Amino acid sequence: MGRDRRSEAAERIYSAAADLIARRGYEGFTIEALAARVHCSPATIYRHAGGKATIRDAVVAIHAARIVDTTREAIKDLRGPDRVVAATIIALERLRSDPLAQLMRSIHAAPVSDWVISSPTVTSLAAEMLGPGNHHPLAAQWLIRVFLGLWAWPLKDPAAERALVERFLGPSWAETKADESNRPTAQHSEFVTEIRGSKRRQDGTCNPDPNYGINVAGAE
Repeated sequence: MGRDRRSEAAERIYSAAADLIARRGYEGFTIEALAARVHCSPATIYRHAGGKATIRDAVVAIHAARIVDTTREAIKDLRGPDRVVAATIIALERLRSDPLAQLMRSIHAAPVSDWVISSPTVTSLAAEMLGPGNHHPLAAQWLIRVFLGLWAWPLKDPAAERALVERFLGPSWAETKADESNRPTAQHSEFVTEIRGSKRRQDGTCNPDPNYGINVAGAE
């Protein structure tokens, strides 16, 4: 019961904090003003939700999770470039219609950018948007930066923005996956080495040239 009451208190604090930040901006947001809004003492705020930066991060994470939930449902049956394109367009639409947009724009760009880029939660959400086939460690960071760029500098024409994402973001993801699939595996390299050794034994020679042997497509 105590844990539930604590959770409810934190939720009320985060909700009030989001409203205050959206109305006053991050610089105008104070723990004292938040305490007055929820009718408690500043000490209670610190005990249940932490300090100013901690509350900011929690509010951003909560709103981001809501956007991801709606996006997740829309892309659940998509894979590959189609999934990335749809996730980007839908998430941008949700973000621009959500109070989170005003909240983030009210905070200095550098701290928010640093937090978003380095946040394990945001990175995990971006990786989910890429889909289960994503194995590259930098792919999520790439998508985060593309998304933030589109959000910070949107095209005035929504149709043009959609065309931009479909024309450049989707194909670039397809090329990335193709490069990964064409990269020689460790087993492939061992196979090529064995073929070369067998060829040298058959010829009765031991040519030190590393390029000597059977040329297997994609091995070099």
